[in-house]
Amino acid sequence: MEKAVFYHAGCPVCVNAEERLTELIDRNRYDVEIVHLGQARGRIAEAEAAGVKSVPALVLGHDVLHINHGATMAEVKG
Repeated sequence: MEKAVFYHAGCPVCVNAEERLTELIDRNRYDVEIVHLGQARGRIAEAEAAGVKSVPALVLGHDVLHINHGATMAEVKG
């Protein structure tokens, strides 16, 4: 099973994207993990290393899908 990680910062844009995308992802094919970077600040570096430039973003393997620009990683870091 492939890993899918959805990174977000809790803003309304992010929460809407999380709700919509996670209902569309095939759970038989992907192990989906939701990471709220505002609550899991220790995972910001992980998201950046995966190629996340802004949130919300969905990482599927080596592909990063940036969805409806909500906040840059610099904004997430505060």
